[in-house]
Amino acid sequence: MTEQAQQAPHPDEATLAVPMADLRPSLEAVLMVADQPLDQVALASAVGYPVSEVGQALQDLAEEYTQQGRGFELRNVAGGWRYYTREEYASVVEGFVLDGQQARLTQAALETLAVVAYKQPVSRARVSAIRGVNVDGVMRTLLTRGLVEEAGHDGEHGATLYRTTGYFLERIGVQSLDELPELAPYLPEMDDLEDELVGLADSVAPAAEAEAPAAGEGTDA
Repeated sequence: MTEQAQQAPHPDEATLAVPMADLRPSLEAVLMVADQPLDQVALASAVGYPVSEVGQALQDLAEEYTQQGRGFELRNVAGGWRYYTREEYASVVEGFVLDGQQARLTQAALETLAVVAYKQPVSRARVSAIRGVNVDGVMRTLLTRGLVEEAGHDGEHGATLYRTTGYFLERIGVQSLDELPELAPYLPEMDDLEDELVGLADSVAPAAEAEAPAAGEGTDA
């Protein structure tokens, strides 16, 4: 066996050449911005420490938060670590969220919600393309208020898809998406466009004839 093979690290112990920062603060920083549970291997890769050290640090953090009576806790659920609100403070969080739902949606949020409602299931990128602006912040607001939810992933690109919720139907007063008003009545019909074009042509023609010089008046017939 070659010296290189003998020195090869175990896959679970793979780390960055130099750790980026102190272990426990690094884990807290990464977990704070994660939008889904992260397993120990992913966290170890992110912070540059061995998986075994990361696993012990996560356990220590979880116990420390409990001992200090923090309003949040660190849980290992379905093989991944993530921050959760502590159960005894659920009523406080619920009150905060419900108060936020009473506020009126902005115009940007209403437009984004309309795109999701008529195009669902739809990715965030597709909604941004339709509206012509980035909708990440608005989508987070709609998710927080329970008006939209995740609906799997796009088979081609793997992007997260979104759809409206039952709460959305309840808020707008319909039983199903089939009761949403059709967009066609709010768009101009082709017949109407043709009538407008004909009317415009009729109004322009007399003016053009009046400005054109008559035959024989200084011009060739």
